Amino acid sequence: MSEKTRYRLDGIVPILQTPFTSDWKLDIGSLRCLADHVVREGAAGLIYPAVASEVSKLSVDERRTGLEAVLTRVDGRVPVFAGVSAASLEESRSLARHAEVGGAAGILAQAPQAVAADPMTLRDFFHRLASSTGLTLMIQDLDWQGGGMPLELIQQLFDELPTFKCIKVETVPAGPKYSQVLAVTGGCLHVSGGWAVTQMLDGLERGVHAFMPEGSMVAIYRAIMARFASGDREGARQLFESLLPVLAFSNQHIDISVQFFKRVLVAKGVFGAATVRQPILGLDAVQEQTAKALVGRVLSLERSL
Repeated sequence: MSEKTRYRLDGIVPILQTPFTSDWKLDIGSLRCLADHVVREGAAGLIYPAVASEVSKLSVDERRTGLEAVLTRVDGRVPVFAGVSAASLEESRSLARHAEVGGAAGILAQAPQAVAADPMTLRDFFHRLASSTGLTLMIQDLDWQGGGMPLELIQQLFDELPTFKCIKVETVPAGPKYSQVLAVTGGCLHVSGGWAVTQMLDGLERGVHAFMPEGSMVAIYRAIMARFASGDREGARQLFESLLPVLAFSNQHIDISVQFFKRVLVAKGVFGAATVRQPILGLDAVQEQTAKALVGRVLSLERSL
């Protein structure tokens, strides 16, 4: 087993959303505001861009411009991990080198779909990506409908790659995968949860080090973690259960999540508009009513902390 020490990034590490103007251009001013907002609310670090950032709808130039704005605004206050997932290895390597030059602390990478099914090809992908930069590598183990990367491959990569220190587990189910990864790496691989934040209490019970949700509810998530860490598990449970209607609505689909949490950020004065780029599964009239009520719920929960 590797003799690595665990990477320290404990707490809430949000994925920043990408704000757009009313004519669908990148809104750098609002992106800077969001970076300030999550740091002010106590984020342990942050990630940009990733799935919740609508990264698939950003050009390479927009990805670079947005990351540069975030790095400049954060200015070393917390670690920034750059999302470098792309359709090809060479594009991911280029994004990783750009992130390193800009001062990022690490990179977040998911392998392209074309290589994800074969463990040997997947192993080669991460070896070649890691060789392009000295930054800490966080692997995104994302599988919307299954168990994600083989456990044996995760252990092998952890032993082989000095920079592979973190994994973001987003599998179905996530809980057992958290425990299995922690066990085979002796607790030395930093394990975080993302899309599976609906099982946050389960993750805390299993010793997950960080959670990586979107960027609008950092204060609430931090309060849940703080109560749990202090031994107030009942208080953590009560606060989490107060949030469940929000998570049940937003986690129906990634498109609903993106649109809903942008509405939260507008209501908080962080974003100027909740504009999203097409194609997207839009909210109908009933969902808009539900979203409006749940935005109010989020604001009320924050005021109660």
